[in-house]
Amino acid sequence: MQNIDEISKQRAIKLFGSLELSSFEVGTTKSLRQIHEYLFGGLYDFAGKIRNLNISKDNFRFANSLYLEDALNSIEKMPENTFEEIIEKYAEMNIAHPFMEGNGRSARIWLDLILKKRLSKCIDWSAINKNDYLEAMIRSHVKVTELRELLRTALTDKIDDREVFMKGIEQSYYYEEPDNYKL
Repeated sequence: MQNIDEISKQRAIKLFGSLELSSFEVGTTKSLRQIHEYLFGGLYDFAGKIRNLNISKDNFRFANSLYLEDALNSIEKMPENTFEEIIEKYAEMNIAHPFMEGNGRSARIWLDLILKKRLSKCIDWSAINKNDYLEAMIRSHVKVTELRELLRTALTDKIDDREVFMKGIEQSYYYEEPDNYKL
């Protein structure tokens, strides 16, 4: 029997070039919810639903559930005209962490959709080291510069390249796997 990660990864792969993907409202909370629902529908009872509990990871507390809707409304209104603005918006969405699980996998697809629409670019996630990415994400709640420059090094204009997308999905799921050791 397949586990949740295997099933959601297969769904992420099917998403490339699909009608569902082209129907999503890019850069909105609604589109992030649609991505999450697509990846995790039937796997989690909260798929596509904004959390109503507080969550934390490694001593970092994500946006308080009482204020999450307001935070998401503010994030949605953030500008996304330049690479810098888009990464700022992505970092803020990470701090919000609107779902109980599956935030990273959903938000990376969400980010690429924004980059494709606004800049005709996407991230080649396979070019980004897991530890570098995770450390930059951890520090992005203080300052987004490290994350922005790390992602800038992996920008590509191969927005319709299936291989870039597939490698990106593999890397995105690899980011979520626990390490058996720390460097």
